Amino acid sequence: MTLPARKPAATYADILALPEHVVGEIIDGELYASPRPASPHALAASGLGSDLFSAFHRGRGGPGGWVILIEPELHIGGQVMVPDLAGWRRERMPEVPDVPFFELAPDWVCEVISPSTGRLDRAKKLPHYARCGVGHVWLLDPIQQTLEIYRLNRPPGEAPPFVFAGWTLVATHAGDDKVRVEPFDAIELDLALLWAR
Repeated sequence: MTLPARKPAATYADILALPEHVVGEIIDGELYASPRPASPHALAASGLGSDLFSAFHRGRGGPGGWVILIEPELHIGGQVMVPDLAGWRRERMPEVPDVPFFELAPDWVCEVISPSTGRLDRAKKLPHYARCGVGHVWLLDPIQQTLEIYRLNRPPGEAPPFVFAGWTLVATHAGDDKVRVEPFDAIELDLALLWAR
């Protein structure tokens, strides 16, 4: 019996060959090409990014102390991933380097869930974020109007990559909730402003 030939692992050249209107990621050797987001996704990501950038990146109306970026390309843990939003504590990234992609794992990421990316975000990307030591992941779903907050379970005294790290669901918020959520609980977020209406 002949086994089927294994498909060769995707390379960065495969990402560069994609049309400009798609986001390319390589996870577990497989190329994923996602379309640019629809308006509910774009509105939610823009609104959240604006609130966090002002308060935590610039320190206007909040404590500062973070670098907040929209759609940074991450080359971490042998993967190429593009979260919708990511944040690094300033003590880990004092200045934003002039680079095409980041090799330092963020402290926080937010994935805005859409019908075309939800399975990828949950089943493929979350485990890699955990192994790389990302401390918090938010899953923002503009269709269901929910925000899920996850905290990394860190084995005592273990540095990344974590072998058995997983996630604890800290909270789920929905609809028009006004919330303070880790790691950005220094400000209140009005979820009603994130949903397209």
